[in-house]
Amino acid sequence: MPVFRPFRGIRPHKDHEATFPTHPLDNFTQAQIAEKAQKENTYINMIKPYVVSKSKDVDRNLRKIRTTFEELVDENVLVQDNSSFYLYEQIYPNKQVYRGLMGLASIEDFWNGKIKRHESTIPQKKEKLAHYLDKVNLQAEPVLLTYQSNPKIELLMNHEEKNVPIFNHIDTIGIRHKIWKIDNRLKLQQFKEVIDQIDSFYIADGHHRIGSTALHAQRFKDKNKRHNGTEAYNFVYSFIVSNQSIKIHDYNRIVTDLNGLSNEDFLAKVEKYFLIHEKGETPYYPSQKFHISMYLDGKYYSLHVKHDLRSQEMSLDNLDHHLLDKYIINDILGIKDSDSSDKISYVKGTSDIEGINLLKEKVDSGEGKVGFGVFPVSFNDMIKISDLRLSMPPKCTFIEPKLVTALLMYDMKQ
Repeated sequence: MPVFRPFRGIRPHKDHEATFPTHPLDNFTQAQIAEKAQKENTYINMIKPYVVSKSKDVDRNLRKIRTTFEELVDENVLVQDNSSFYLYEQIYPNKQVYRGLMGLASIEDFWNGKIKRHESTIPQKKEKLAHYLDKVNLQAEPVLLTYQSNPKIELLMNHEEKNVPIFNHIDTIGIRHKIWKIDNRLKLQQFKEVIDQIDSFYIADGHHRIGSTALHAQRFKDKNKRHNGTEAYNFVYSFIVSNQSIKIHDYNRIVTDLNGLSNEDFLAKVEKYFLIHEKGETPYYPSQKFHISMYLDGKYYSLHVKHDLRSQEMSLDNLDHHLLDKYIINDILGIKDSDSSDKISYVKGTSDIEGINLLKEKVDSGEGKVGFGVFPVSFNDMIKISDLRLSMPPKCTFIEPKLVTALLMYDMKQ
């Protein structure tokens, strides 16, 4: 069973709880980030030296963030709780509800395989995030972990929701966020006992965050001759949700060119691996696994993976994203490393035709030559790939809930 423990969460004071947190920075343009960084007592203002500073002295900029954070705590802009689990719930405008528990997962469990991954990570990105942790020692955005639903955990959460939340706010895109603080010793023990029944956690979102935290922990572990696994650096701030409380959307692709091929030659090569059905100008969302939507030169096509290429057992050849990568992006379009290529970009889908329309808009605007819409990876396939210790291609799963940064934070120096 993986470890999951309470922590002393840092959160905005009541006067700042509506303005301090932020959606993840990759949701904003650099100009929007610069504008938001001017607003005092906000998370983006706190990390201003890192995101908008002209100074090239990165370490100095990071030390400024730590200093500002400590000043905000001293000024009571940020407050620290006693040791707690937190029940966190998101309610979307369409009434979709996601909920789970916030706490700390052990990096030791990540190393020993009790926290399982399904994606590879980019070393440079992981190193950059680890260096940030080395200097700032603050985790502001949790890793999203999932597990097979446990009715006892659901029952405890149902009981907790009868209490008054410590946070209840609707954000700028209409999502209501509610948090309940669980610090009663009996309740903490009850939650611990049922969470201990979980066999494994699976990383749903945040592979780079947990990877960078592990890299940071390894550095501190190597320096600490008395390391015992209970140190603050040995834990990653996490949000655990059951398979009933996540939704996996499609994650689509745009490629800038056809590797020197004409449209006709490209389609002829694709036909070697896929059955092609032209759909004309009618938007096509892939109807099931092994069906891929393609948008090229103003026309939609459905690509059906030929049966002899589909694996009968669980493997990467059972995943549409891998088959697309293997036979079209790698073989035909000549992109051997989609992790680092600037010829490929990724577009978050919506599990319906709306995401395909967005793909069309981007191709029509000149962002790419061809777009591919991929049927969402199923929860069971994600779990099986993780259990087999295989890695999907990058950007295969766009998963909700999407978390807010600095709603709660974990101070690794506490």
